[in-house]
Amino acid sequence: MLSSAERLFREQGFGSSTIRRIATDAEVSTGTVMSVGDKDALLVAIFDTWIAAVHHGREGPHEQNDATPLPAEAAARQVLDLVEPFITYFALDLELSREYAAVIVRGSHQSEVFQGLAQALLTELEALLARTPLTATEAGAGARALYFAYLGILMTVGNGALDQRAAIAQFQEVIHFVVHHEGSQR
Repeated sequence: MLSSAERLFREQGFGSSTIRRIATDAEVSTGTVMSVGDKDALLVAIFDTWIAAVHHGREGPHEQNDATPLPAEAAARQVLDLVEPFITYFALDLELSREYAAVIVRGSHQSEVFQGLAQALLTELEALLARTPLTATEAGAGARALYFAYLGILMTVGNGALDQRAAIAQFQEVIHFVVHHEGSQR
């Protein structure tokens, strides 16, 4: 059902796709589609499902307990590797990303991006930063700064104000600022 909704949203546009058309395409009843919710809820579920799949897909090879020290440049590359798939996904279809951002801003539907998935990304970022010369406190603060910069960049890409290349370049600037941070205590 979500596959049908996503395909129709991308092919026909979010506004032109109807619950009835999604149900017909998915070969289910409109009641089955509505059990997920309205179109906004379907859109949030599509984005959340894709983002969760990316996180779960890297749980195995991405060792969170790795304490091997990382030079700043290697850490910066790994941080970018964590978020680049999301920036790319948002840039894939700006209209759909704009709709998603609008749903999130309205607050009418909860997104895992700001709940469990947020914590997963924060944990991944902090684990990476903990392997740099940053202190534990700086690694935590850096992870939060990167997470909020990431959200801002996703919303900006979704708004169409930045293309994918510019978004990645701007996020790289934030990453470099964080990983090259030399605390006030040093």
